[in-house]
Amino acid sequence: MTTLTGKAEKFVQDLFSKKLPNTFIYHNFKHTQRVVKSTKELIEKSQIHVKQEEPLILAAWLHDTGYTEKYAGHEEESVEIAKSWLQEQNAEQDLIDTVSKLIMATRMQAEPKDLAEKIIKDADTSHLAKDYFEETSEFLRQELKLQKIKNYSHQEWIEKNIELFTERHEFYTTYARENWKEQKDKNLYDLLNKERKAKKKLAKEEAKARLKIKYKDKSADRGIQTLFRVTMRNHLKLSDIADAKANILLSVNAIIISLAIANFIPDLATPETSSPAIMIPIFILMIFSVASIIGAIMSTRPNVTSGEFTREQIKNGEVNVLFFGNFHRMPYEQFEWAMHEILENQSDVYESLMKDLYMLGVVLNRKYYLLRITYTIFMVGIILSVLSFIATYYLA
Repeated sequence: MTTLTGKAEKFVQDLFSKKLPNTFIYHNFKHTQRVVKSTKELIEKSQIHVKQEEPLILAAWLHDTGYTEKYAGHEEESVEIAKSWLQEQNAEQDLIDTVSKLIMATRMQAEPKDLAEKIIKDADTSHLAKDYFEETSEFLRQELKLQKIKNYSHQEWIEKNIELFTERHEFYTTYARENWKEQKDKNLYDLLNKERKAKKKLAKEEAKARLKIKYKDKSADRGIQTLFRVTMRNHLKLSDIADAKANILLSVNAIIISLAIANFIPDLATPETSSPAIMIPIFILMIFSVASIIGAIMSTRPNVTSGEFTREQIKNGEVNVLFFGNFHRMPYEQFEWAMHEILENQSDVYESLMKDLYMLGVVLNRKYYLLRITYTIFMVGIILSVLSFIATYYLA
């Protein structure tokens, strides 16, 4: 490294740290270092005159300094900054002109005219053939967004890079073509693979959107189905609660009667040792317990209908085929026909569900009505029995 190129590195580092905004996450000092490294690699592997080495390295250090002034047309600004700095370093005019020419060769649309321009051109785009391409490419996408130049989506950026790889970029030096193209092709393959996956995902999302539009009108049907499902479930839970309450009454009253028969009824056989008066509250309790048991049984006693229907009843909508009590005696073929008749018309399905829900409500009403009466009987029996015991105790 010559003294001048060393000074150039220090100058660019200081310039970027002072004037380059933090939003330049790609075109920064690290990118410049990569370009310088690739330039040196190409110089070493190419047959270029030793006098051209210094201008190439200087151009590599100075080629992006224009970003400190503006984004579009930064190459011209880089040339002006390079000229000014080289003049301060008392560089020869030939060197200044050569460096300026090489900086302008880094423009995307520029065609290199000699080996030196080919080297700087390939070095500036060497990241396309590196294993860190994906990382640097994302930095460039984010930089364009931060600079408010363009906000590319991931899919758009993949397509833009594929276009760059296949239509707009090529390596010019023999060394780059022979040694860098393999990694470049690998990076292109990765891009194409990402594009394929992205298109597959997009196609799946579009298909999902089409299905959503197609079945949009059926969303009301789903709401109706949810309504029936929730209502049926709630009614069945209420039926289970009623059965549990009846079971409690049966169990409690059965225990009361068992205790009364086992402990008090035998005392009637020995009147000299028992008090007939004490039997009055016992009999009251037993009578009301028996009544409670009868009420509990009545509330849970199943009521099965004839289990038969005619085709006319089905066609006229007079029978609910969804209830087992209406078809349990019918042949399967008749039941199957009746179900197909209902399923052919959606309104018939909803009508059958409504009938089923209504009949379930009727059954629940009977259950809870009988349970209410039964609990009242049980409560009255307990109260009368206790009062009778108290009266017997004080009157004895």
